[in-house]
Amino acid sequence: MYIKLAFSISRQNDSAFVRSSRRRMASQTCLSHEKNERRLVFIDALRVAAIAFVIIHHAAQAYGPTGGIWPVHDRAQSGWFTPFYTANAAFGMGLMFLLAGYFVAPSYNRKGPRLFLRGRWLRIGIPLASIVLLVHLPVVYLLAGMPEALQFLIGLYERGWQPIYLHLWFVAHLLLYCLAYTAWRRISEPTKGGSMILALPSHAVIVAFVVGLALITWLVRIWYPVDKWVPFLWVVPAEPAHLPQYMAFFAAGVAAYRGDWFGRLPTGNGLIWLAIGMIASGGIYVAYAFGWWKMAPGGLGLESLMRSSWETVIAVGLSIGLIIAFRELFDHPNRVFTVMAAASFGAYILHPAIVVALQAAMTDVPLDAFAKFAVVSLLGTVAAFAVAYLAGRVPGIRVLLGATSGREAPLLSVAR
Repeated sequence: MYIKLAFSISRQNDSAFVRSSRRRMASQTCLSHEKNERRLVFIDALRVAAIAFVIIHHAAQAYGPTGGIWPVHDRAQSGWFTPFYTANAAFGMGLMFLLAGYFVAPSYNRKGPRLFLRGRWLRIGIPLASIVLLVHLPVVYLLAGMPEALQFLIGLYERGWQPIYLHLWFVAHLLLYCLAYTAWRRISEPTKGGSMILALPSHAVIVAFVVGLALITWLVRIWYPVDKWVPFLWVVPAEPAHLPQYMAFFAAGVAAYRGDWFGRLPTGNGLIWLAIGMIASGGIYVAYAFGWWKMAPGGLGLESLMRSSWETVIAVGLSIGLIIAFRELFDHPNRVFTVMAAASFGAYILHPAIVVALQAAMTDVPLDAFAKFAVVSLLGTVAAFAVAYLAGRVPGIRVLLGATSGREAPLLSVAR
């Protein structure tokens, strides 16, 4: 599969040069970023893939040592999911923040700060608040045996509010980052502008980014290891072990739009970083197979530094590589990707319930862990997008799913 992908990308290098030149010309004639409203189909495709990565990751939770808590624990288990969790978690959410950051600037430019923030609240704030307060909170309270209210709230706070946010912590962080971006724009650019195109990052710049992010991540994990959640700004759950990556990738997405990096980055450079990311990901499996698994979730030691560095290489390599690969393979009109991208927020919101139901239904089926994982991954992904698409067509439910029209995809493409 990977060889076929590399061949397909290489075969299109010549035409990519032409497309890249056209993109550079387009970016230079639309420095205000009020430009070029052509829908980026490859971003739609990558958005769908990013949500699928999350669903597949959660589909594996019942069949291996996750290090966290999951409602279903199947008797069919495999330790091989340990490197899978590490490799997948290394880049999946970071890629989503990168794509989200890419669309912040054009939305802000078009709407201005007030309408931009109002749109974010209507599109993702209301669904977040409604689901967390009206659905998750009562359910968690009942499952806890209806304890005294103050004791219950203190317990939630000590666990970083994570039991009631669950996977929606990403949406909460996206809102916070949009607020931070708005504040930065108001301070740094009092008048509407910001027309300078940022230079393409060289390999040296990307390597420096990897080294700096890996060191910061390692330092944070001295006090906050992987899977430790805290109440960020008192009201939002956060896993500090991955927070540097999420913030850095969101900021990189903003910079990528300012420099049209997704359109201008040479295909060859993207292929190099895709290979680096894939080799680093495969290295985790090799290390596990030969008993070299010496990566700690936190602490001051070399094993924690190794994990922080390895994860950062995977995150940067695969994120750059997948963006360029999808640009070369899927940058043409595709109704399926557009529809699925529009249902991405709903799929993200609804998928845990669907995945857990499928895992529970499979507990007594006489299959091994990998077979069950494959079934739940496939059915869970298809069902999540299908249910989200159908639910998004119901007026009352549309609000909770953050949908405003069939052509919009509010989870990642915050500009639309």
